[in-house]
Amino acid sequence: MRDVPPNPSTSLADRNLAASSSSRRRQLLVALAATALAACVPLGVSDVYAMNVMILTLMYLALSQSWNVLGGYCGQISLGHAIYFGIGAYATVIVYLKGGISPWIGMVVGGVFASWIALALGYFCFRLAGHYYTIATIVIAEAALLLVLNWEWAGAALGLQLPFGPDSWATLQFGRNKLPYFYFVLALSLLTWLIAWWIEGARWGYWWRAVKDDAEAAASLGVSIFDSKMAASAISAFFTAVAGGFYALFVSYIDPQSVFGFQISLLITLPAVLGGIGTLWGPAVGAVLLIPLGELTRSYIGGSGSGTHLIVYGALIVVISLLRPEGLVSLFRSSKPARGAQA
Repeated sequence: MRDVPPNPSTSLADRNLAASSSSRRRQLLVALAATALAACVPLGVSDVYAMNVMILTLMYLALSQSWNVLGGYCGQISLGHAIYFGIGAYATVIVYLKGGISPWIGMVVGGVFASWIALALGYFCFRLAGHYYTIATIVIAEAALLLVLNWEWAGAALGLQLPFGPDSWATLQFGRNKLPYFYFVLALSLLTWLIAWWIEGARWGYWWRAVKDDAEAAASLGVSIFDSKMAASAISAFFTAVAGGFYALFVSYIDPQSVFGFQISLLITLPAVLGGIGTLWGPAVGAVLLIPLGELTRSYIGGSGSGTHLIVYGALIVVISLLRPEGLVSLFRSSKPARGAQA
């Protein structure tokens, strides 16, 4: 009796699956090690400005990672995420000032409310395709800005000021002590990364990437395009709003322009786009480069009011976009073909 030869296609599939699982475990270990290393960095930093830059970098890392869930994996390029950031900021402050509710609860309330808004807007906007959807997100965010600017109960154009109190984790107020803010936003950035990591290997992640690559082909295979976009939008909006709530507590004062302005949407989007849209590490790489760069150029060459820092900042973004259109993470990809891929 002859032996049955092994099925080469099955063997290759098993090897690819094992390689994928190993790669995902390695990415998780790298992320945990990077977080542990980052947690040690502020222990030797006493400069308040440097701490502020690190906190903002981590915040925009979390924001861009959240945006990447919708814009990167699902292919829905939104330039209006400031609406969710602003909702989170105002919800956190209002429930604390008007109702005496803990900011921790306020951030969750803001996240849930932002998700509802995202679902309501998505019900109409996801019927638009391509640049029409992007334009719609800009218009909606600008309309929200105008609405809050004239909303007297929420402070209108003057904004809202959080009262100064004793340092406390209960209210997330620490005055000049920036270390607790750093660890909070570090945990938030790790959480958003873990969500993205889980999505990449889950059924939803495969569905979303299929919708992004070819919606008609995905639909022919049974993927619910509309439901996929709605789910991605709700998740993205929730974590964007939580980060907005953190920002309000960090600066202790918000006004419509500072949390609903179009520049917020751009700063949320750029790290993912330049780091590598639709990739796991793109938002992190982009945020670590762009946010400190923006802060430093503004601080050292932007004080004259000439806007020179914006020219330098913009020029560097253009150079990166031209040299690495796939994003900065492409610098770390191996050019060698995968074993078993050579036919």
